[in-house]
Amino acid sequence: MHKLQKNTTRDDILILYAELSKADIRAVQRRLQDGNLTRILPGIVTSRPIDEWPALIARERTRVLAALCPGAIIGYRSAFEGGVPVEGVMYLTYTYPRKVLLPGLTVQLFKGPGKAPGDAPIMGRELYFPSLPRLLMENLAISRGGVRKSAGRAAVEARLISVCEARGEDVLSTLREEARILAPTLGLEREFVVLDGLVGGILGTRRNAMATSVGKAMAATIPYDFNRLELFEKLAAKLRVAPLRQPAAVVKTQRARTHFAFLEAYFSNFIEGTEFDVKEARGFVLEGKAIVERPKDSHDILGVFRQALHPGWANQTLATGEAVLNQLRSRHADQMRERPEVGPGEFKTLANRAGNTEFVAPRLVRGTLVEGSKLLPSVPSGVARALMVMFLVSELHPFADGNGRLARLVMNAELSVVNSSRIIVPTLFREEYLDCLRVLSREGDPKPFLDAMQKIHEWTAAFDYEELDTVIVDMTACNAFEKSRTHFKLLSPRSRENGTPIETKP
Repeated sequence: MHKLQKNTTRDDILILYAELSKADIRAVQRRLQDGNLTRILPGIVTSRPIDEWPALIARERTRVLAALCPGAIIGYRSAFEGGVPVEGVMYLTYTYPRKVLLPGLTVQLFKGPGKAPGDAPIMGRELYFPSLPRLLMENLAISRGGVRKSAGRAAVEARLISVCEARGEDVLSTLREEARILAPTLGLEREFVVLDGLVGGILGTRRNAMATSVGKAMAATIPYDFNRLELFEKLAAKLRVAPLRQPAAVVKTQRARTHFAFLEAYFSNFIEGTEFDVKEARGFVLEGKAIVERPKDSHDILGVFRQALHPGWANQTLATGEAVLNQLRSRHADQMRERPEVGPGEFKTLANRAGNTEFVAPRLVRGTLVEGSKLLPSVPSGVARALMVMFLVSELHPFADGNGRLARLVMNAELSVVNSSRIIVPTLFREEYLDCLRVLSREGDPKPFLDAMQKIHEWTAAFDYEELDTVIVDMTACNAFEKSRTHFKLLSPRSRENGTPIETKP
């Protein structure tokens, strides 16, 4: 029997005439006549039984499509979904319109332009995946007849928003300019006008009617982050009903308040990487020793200490609505007044992030802060509202620097207003504190956050702050100044019953 030339096909499972020489095709045709092979469609032959054909076509889809329609572009909804069939239909742009029925797959061809700049070959074959600008414009095309080929305006809007959130506004602007160049070549001028309007609405450069909730939020008069607002609403709902413990204030004298404010400032800055020995920090904060080295770090501690101690800042509840904008700017301006390089009182102009968490985009800060603050009146005063404002500021990260310290200051101010103990987050609790914020931010689960903050609140309220030397010794015995959670556990103050430290309970 005649043998096929080596390396012309994979095997007899699926033979495509488009991949063969004329001699090999004649050999295959003789085998067809002998009954050794079966024709699926003209030019597509197999040795497998008919019940295996759908799975075979699905597995070899790229080969089949490249052979049937060389030079075709994956288009419309198939391209929007990453190059796969949608509801059993594969949409392609080709030189003529046609519907091809394959076992388990319908191929819908639309007449349109061939390969354009940015379109990329799939697996080195004559089948192309469209550039993102082409993909988006094609999916804004009007679907006529009974075939819904386009994903539609709302889906494209959502995709543009995801691109902006993942890769930034500059990438979205570049995408628009690439689409502007491509549109006349592809005959998609009308679709570009729609795309242009959507990008402008997302970037806030023009007024445009948006279809999605996220898009409407971004195109609002004061644009805001819809997803963050949903997260704030979820936390607020939990805080409205959670039975939170509220330890009473433990400082009764100005002396104790001063000592507490110092430790609050010391630990709050340590969380952010401003690491001083507690004795050194005590010297320049409480004893008036000159700041010779690390003046910036020293002023960071002093800024928090000043606001933790001054009644005007220490007892100031967070405003709601647009009033919150000036209030936070004023607080930040005072907190960071010795650090002009970070723009005290000026909202950020560049995106900021911590690890894999990217905070609210600069242009959405004002609107998100205004809308988020409107939730505060519905949250019970005291601990619940304190945790709400802390997460609001932490998740926004509205300034270039000082955001974590600011978030803890506004939290503690809400506690002082109701005469509850303020909260200190010691060094050994740092990772647990940041972990619970990450879980809430990324997974939307508030429980670890509430549990952790309740635990550290009660820990803070268990000390006597009247004598600074004594409280530092007690905190040292409880491992508060340690860094390694592997080697140390945070302990509560010595119990009166047996005089030994006891482990804190969640």
